[in-house]
Amino acid sequence: MKEYKPLSEVRKKLRIKWYRCQIDKDVLRELTRKNDVKAWFQAGGHLALFVCTGITTYICFENNLWIAFSLALFAHGTVGSFFRGLATHELKHGTVFHSKILNKVFLYVFGLLSWHNFHEYAFSHTYHHLYTLHPDGDREVVLPKEPSLKWHYLLQLFTFNIFGGLESNGLIPIVKDTFLTALGKSNNEWIGAVYKNHDEERVDAIRLARMIIFFHFSIFILSIILEMWLLIILLTLFNFTGNGLRYFVGLPMHCGLRRNVPDFRKCVRTITLDPISEFFYWRMNWHLEHHMFAGVPCYNLKKLHQVISDDMPKPRTLYGAWKEMRDTWRKQQVEPGYEFETPVPVKQRKNSVYSEDPLSSSIGNLAPKSLA
Repeated sequence: MKEYKPLSEVRKKLRIKWYRCQIDKDVLRELTRKNDVKAWFQAGGHLALFVCTGITTYICFENNLWIAFSLALFAHGTVGSFFRGLATHELKHGTVFHSKILNKVFLYVFGLLSWHNFHEYAFSHTYHHLYTLHPDGDREVVLPKEPSLKWHYLLQLFTFNIFGGLESNGLIPIVKDTFLTALGKSNNEWIGAVYKNHDEERVDAIRLARMIIFFHFSIFILSIILEMWLLIILLTLFNFTGNGLRYFVGLPMHCGLRRNVPDFRKCVRTITLDPISEFFYWRMNWHLEHHMFAGVPCYNLKKLHQVISDDMPKPRTLYGAWKEMRDTWRKQQVEPGYEFETPVPVKQRKNSVYSEDPLSSSIGNLAPKSLA
């Protein structure tokens, strides 16, 4: 097992001058502006669809429509599987609603429902943004990863996810991690590393873990009182049902790409998706744009791409990204150090493109106080 440098040392010594495409500051400032109408459509719309699929599942169950019930439950799980790490991701960045209160309210709703400890995630994800695919500072995404199409893993993803895995929510690891955090412990080396010397902020994660447990225990008790066992499936176990779409659209963001390079274009992928998948994925398929200018709300990322497209790689299709990942993985079995080299435009510029001004390098409100 590789030994990593202490993160306190990494923060002092690892200074990455990230390549960022040139963009007019006024244009970037406008793209960074939050829009509550678009925010309500994204956050409120996602939650409303979850409620609709839940009600549909319940109606089918009550009327013994078992085929329709199975399809509705799968749809309910698919919709809800994007709460954890997508809805909570954007809301934790603080770039969705103009109102901080609305950001926080929706963050807690999505976080509690999906068993997501967004306080732990904020620590991890701050490092991911600062040191993307530099292993000393970013172990949220560790490469190489296998873009698996093994039948037993796909079976788990498209039915009930017990054991977890890449880009999926497994019942056992998520529940276990939540209880360990609630007890002030962790079996995750990376989370232990990010919280080292930050005990005062770990209290927030412990408190949230206990809230999550209390929330789902309350659902269990309520289902007993009302004699509605389906509530447990619809509000507690949905997160572990129908993870297939989340896996297929989520894995291409970094898999197979370059490590230890100061150019987001070589270590992050953007892919094109159909409108429904893009909505569920909170527009994070425009992932390269998100990393390059993380202060831009998700609903403005496509527009951002159009502004800087002449200096960006051409977006992959979902099929193209998976083919690229699979080909890369096969080559890595023969040549372990191989990484896909993304072709990028070569342009002559008068001004520096290594932009570190606050507007360009902003990651929103993601960073905990001690890392801000």
